[in-house]
Amino acid sequence: MAAIHLLPSILTADFGRLAASIAEAEAAGVDGFHLDVMDGMFVPNITFGVSTIEAVRQATALPLDVHLMVEEPLRLLPAFLSTGVEMVTVHVEACRDPYRAVDDIRHADCLAGIALNPGTSPEAVRELLPYVDRVLVMTVPPGFGGAPFIAGSPARIRRLGSLIAAAELEAPPTIQVDGGVDASTIRAVVDSGAHYVVAGSSIYNAHRSVADNVAILREALA
Repeated sequence: MAAIHLLPSILTADFGRLAASIAEAEAAGVDGFHLDVMDGMFVPNITFGVSTIEAVRQATALPLDVHLMVEEPLRLLPAFLSTGVEMVTVHVEACRDPYRAVDDIRHADCLAGIALNPGTSPEAVRELLPYVDRVLVMTVPPGFGGAPFIAGSPARIRRLGSLIAAAELEAPPTIQVDGGVDASTIRAVVDSGAHYVVAGSSIYNAHRSVADNVAILREALA
């Protein structure tokens, strides 16, 4: 099995001790951090903005992946691209011009991702595949941490993988999965073709330490 990159979502971390929460995950061997920005319009919730991302950047040198769950992300891209993150992902459903969005991201020397909501067919990003570095498949309804994994998600991941393979690209995009990932679902998404896995409440929770939770997820893939 190829190396699987595990990215904690900080949504369920303790924001009162954010730097410590990040350090705990880093010490546990995670591969980066996933930062969900929500505007209360594209999704119901509101989370955080540039200042929080800058604080996370100061707390870790691991790769940061900003997931913009916002309407018309083009208007906000310059602010988020200035924070020193490695990757910015926008939703195909939110962009009037997704080609310009991913072009702006790449011109800022960031990796560009395109995200798909659960109700969006993988075919919606077929023409974008040559221009993005990663495709993010949402496996829960967007906007709420801790939602249950959607059972039909592995089939959508496999379909996306087939589209990527059929495109025969020199540098094909990787697949990332976000939503409901825990020890009971991580194997299914990886076996379906995911290379990057976002986990929130299965890493940051009151039941076990971050180190134990990361180890449980890794063991589920062993």
